[in-house]
Amino acid sequence: MENEKKKVIFSGIQPTGCITLGNYIGALKNWVELQNDYNCLFSVVDLHSITVRQDPVQLRKRCVDFLVQYLACGINGEDNLVFFQSHVPQHAELSWILNCYTYMGELSRMTQFKDKSSKHADNINAGLFTYPVLMAADILLYQTDLVPVGNDQKQHLELARDIAIRFNGIYGDTFTVPEGFMPKAGARIMSLQEPTSKMSKSDPNENGFISILDRPDAVVRKIKRAVTDSDNLIKVREGHDGINNLITIYSAITKKSNEEIEAEFDGKGYGDFKMAVAEAIIEELKPIQQRYDELIKDKAYIEQIYTNGAKIAQSLARRTLSKVHRRVGFVDRKF
Repeated sequence: MENEKKKVIFSGIQPTGCITLGNYIGALKNWVELQNDYNCLFSVVDLHSITVRQDPVQLRKRCVDFLVQYLACGINGEDNLVFFQSHVPQHAELSWILNCYTYMGELSRMTQFKDKSSKHADNINAGLFTYPVLMAADILLYQTDLVPVGNDQKQHLELARDIAIRFNGIYGDTFTVPEGFMPKAGARIMSLQEPTSKMSKSDPNENGFISILDRPDAVVRKIKRAVTDSDNLIKVREGHDGINNLITIYSAITKKSNEEIEAEFDGKGYGDFKMAVAEAIIEELKPIQQRYDELIKDKAYIEQIYTNGAKIAQSLARRTLSKVHRRVGFVDRKF
C-alpha cells in the first residue's frame, strides 16, 4: 500500500467449502493481474461465513487454507494487504453504524438473502439479513475505488453505493463511492453437473466443481463425468450448456478463442476434448499446488503475512472510522 496515488481495490472470498476453479478463473487469476497496478486488499471474509453454522475447528483450518491458496495463486502478500476480516474489528463496528442508514426494504430485496433463506430455513438469522451491510462496510472502510464483481454481487455493490451516497448526503463527503470493476480476463464457470448454475464452492455434489487443490486423478474423473449432451459436437451453441461450459474453461486457461477451439477439435469427439480440458486444468493448477504444499508448512511466514496485513488494514480502517464517528457525533477517542 505504498503508492497512495493508485486506486484502491478491495475483494474477498468467504471461507466456506473450497476455492474452486471457478473462483480461480473468475476472481483470483484476475487479482494477480491487478495487484501491480492498484493498492489491493484481499481478505478472507470469515465474518460473513458464520451466517451459516460452521464447525469451529474446520472454519479455523479453512481460513488459513484459503489465505495460503491466495498466496499460492500468485498474490504477493508483502506488497498487498492479505488478512482475515475478523482481525480488523472496524469492519463490524462500521457495519453497525451503516445498519442505521440502511432501510429494511433495501435488504429484503436482496436476492441472495432469499436464496440462502430457502436453503437454510432452520437458521434464518439477523446476520443473514444484514450481511450486505457488512459487505458495504468492508468496501467503504478502505475508501475503495473499485470492486471486482460478478453478476451475483452487483446488487450488493449497488447497495454499498446507495449507503455511501446517502451518508455523504447527510454528513458531507465521507466515503468514496465505489465503482464495479469488470476485469478484461475472466469467465463465468458453471457447475460440471448442473451447467445452468454457477460452479459453487459449497456444492454438496463434489463432481459439480473442481477445487484448485484437486490432484490430477480427481480432475480427470470430474471432467469425464461432466454433463454434456448426446450429439458429440464441440461447438458453442445456445442450449448446449454442458459443452459450452467446458469450452469456456478450456478457453480461459489456454487463451484460445472459441473459433480456434472448434477448429482444433473438428472431427473429434467429447472423449478427446474432455481429456484435453482435464490436461489443461492439471497443468494450470500444478504450480499452484506445488506452491501451496510449500507454504502450508511455513506457519511462521503465513502468520507474518496475515498479522502485518491486518495491522496495516486496521490503521487504514481507523482513519475512516474516526471520520465517521465525528460525522455522527460520537465523542473523540483519546486512546
